[in-house]
Amino acid sequence: MKIRIPATSANIGSGFDALGIALTMYNEVEFAESDKWEITSLDDVEVPTGEDNLIAQSALRLYRECGKPEPKGFRIAQSNVIPMARGLGSSSACVAAGLIGANYLLGKPLSREELVNIACAIEGHPDNVTPALLGGLTSAAVENGRVYAVTLHVADKFRFAAFIPDFELKTSLARSILPVSVPREDAVYNLSRSALMAGSLATGNVENLRVAVQDKLHQPYRLGLIPGAKDIFALSYEYGSYATYISGAGPTVMSIISRRHEEEFESEITAQLNVRGLDNWRMVILDVDSRGAHRVRQ
Repeated sequence: MKIRIPATSANIGSGFDALGIALTMYNEVEFAESDKWEITSLDDVEVPTGEDNLIAQSALRLYRECGKPEPKGFRIAQSNVIPMARGLGSSSACVAAGLIGANYLLGKPLSREELVNIACAIEGHPDNVTPALLGGLTSAAVENGRVYAVTLHVADKFRFAAFIPDFELKTSLARSILPVSVPREDAVYNLSRSALMAGSLATGNVENLRVAVQDKLHQPYRLGLIPGAKDIFALSYEYGSYATYISGAGPTVMSIISRRHEEEFESEITAQLNVRGLDNWRMVILDVDSRGAHRVRQ
């Protein structure tokens, strides 16, 4: 059985720990029960090969949640296209893969919504795991351990340009520098803009995006951890980005751009990365994935 899981971009600027979107960059995982642990990487990315593997941990969690006997092991072969520790939901992709795979092996006893609840309990927040499992643009909140989420269609006029550097940024570090409390006016600032962001992406309102992406809760603190990020922000706006933000905890920077002008944006930006000494960044233009993690029919 093969599972395909999309990359995700969390926060979308103002929607800290609430908004996320699934994008057309995919990990694939071949998944089966086994009488021993057989975990391999299908590329040059090193992955844990025992029970500490996050895909395996998530699968075992589902067996326990369903009251089913755990297998002696799993046979897992991972293809790791989503770069690790880059703010594109690599850990959420592993969680989603384990839960979807185990759910199929057990005869699909749980709904997607139930899987989202378990995934959030594993990850600690819903902004990446929800779009990874449901696809599309998701807005989510957690109440008493349950995730309440909606999935929105994103207007076809938008594409997402991911600026991915050649260095990692651990989420634990990016969270550790955030303040434990914020002024009320900063909270209101973000609340209004996150609602505006969700509505604008769904309706295709381009004029709102530059305002909707603004944030006072996490990006001002994290920018200093990402060398070159300010230059990427400036460059993307110079060449027509509607809105640019730190994807998840970073270090990837994401721009929302016009589908109609994506080829022009890509060629001009690619040239400028070299000219401006930003050649340790690469750009990938992505669409919205509307399906979420799913089994690939073979």
